[in-house]
Amino acid sequence: MSIEKTEVRVGFLPLTDCAPIAVAIALELGAKHGIRIVAQREASWAALRDKLIAGELDAGHALYGMVYGTELGIGSRQTGMAVLMTLNQNGQAITVSSSLRRDGVTDGETLARYLRAADGRAIFAQTFPTGTHALWLNYWLAAHGIDPLRDVRTLSVPPQQMVANMADGRVVGFCAGEPWHADAIERGTGFTIATSQRIWPDHPEKVLACTADFAARHPDTARALIATLLDAARFIDASDENRACTAGVVSAREYVDVNPLAIAPRLLGRYADGAGHAWDDPHRVRFHAEGAVNYPYLSDAIWFMTQHKRWGMVNDHPDYEAVAERVNRIDLYADAARATGVALPASPLRRSTLVDGTVWDAADPRAYADGFAIRA
Repeated sequence: MSIEKTEVRVGFLPLTDCAPIAVAIALELGAKHGIRIVAQREASWAALRDKLIAGELDAGHALYGMVYGTELGIGSRQTGMAVLMTLNQNGQAITVSSSLRRDGVTDGETLARYLRAADGRAIFAQTFPTGTHALWLNYWLAAHGIDPLRDVRTLSVPPQQMVANMADGRVVGFCAGEPWHADAIERGTGFTIATSQRIWPDHPEKVLACTADFAARHPDTARALIATLLDAARFIDASDENRACTAGVVSAREYVDVNPLAIAPRLLGRYADGAGHAWDDPHRVRFHAEGAVNYPYLSDAIWFMTQHKRWGMVNDHPDYEAVAERVNRIDLYADAARATGVALPASPLRRSTLVDGTVWDAADPRAYADGFAIRA
């Protein structure tokens, strides 16, 4: 293998799930694979996307749905993209203002009643229109009979600005990654009304993404980067001690810049919702799970495109299978997985049951996208 580019610029946002990148750098895991990762913190998902397209970044910690939005030309010029691996599953949430709790809101059902009685449409925030958080928020609201396009308003806010926006009353709730939910609870600003793993247990979340052009011109660099981050993911998930160590790495100024205590509990699966409930979550954020997390399943990719269609972000059904097969670089991932001793699944498709009881298996994405009672 001849590495075309040994210094790899990787963008990320200040979120707990940038952990594989931070750990790879801290442990110098790239050296074994012939690369050095240079991490670049970005202010917003739009900035990260634009720098990937412009070639200012080689790869990025990216929202799964955003990558496919770019591939489909939603909200930006169409650019061929590549998903190299899944970086994590689970670990996101929806948090709403403490003022709603005082008005009797405790769950999706009481939120629906509150919104029906409210004057005007309440405003919720997500991190990017085509991204995972927008789609988790939409899906969860719709599962409780709340139409996200008609019953509420939504706007895009960078994750690190969510708590301030809710504290100032600009939004009544938000969907984003950690540690911003834990931060809202610590400040008394809000409470977590739903975790993303309750919406879809072991859902895909962030991916390692690059442009299709970068992957075509630097295939061995891509393989080395995947292998490096597989090693990092394996380290994080190996023990709770490693997860606690990871919290210290990720909390540093150059990454999330918060107290490690804002990251560690939920990274360890220890949840408190800010409304008096605490639990150990069996579907905590995970980064490896012997490779089950990291494989770029085609069914995961297709699901995001069905939601883009459901919410009117595209007019026509894309060629779901063909687009997913083109973007998700299973070939590059498989090479890196074999090189690092990571098992590959028997099928590129997996089956999941979401919060509304709907089963997703990618068997008929057109019917699935068109089959929801609440849609655009």
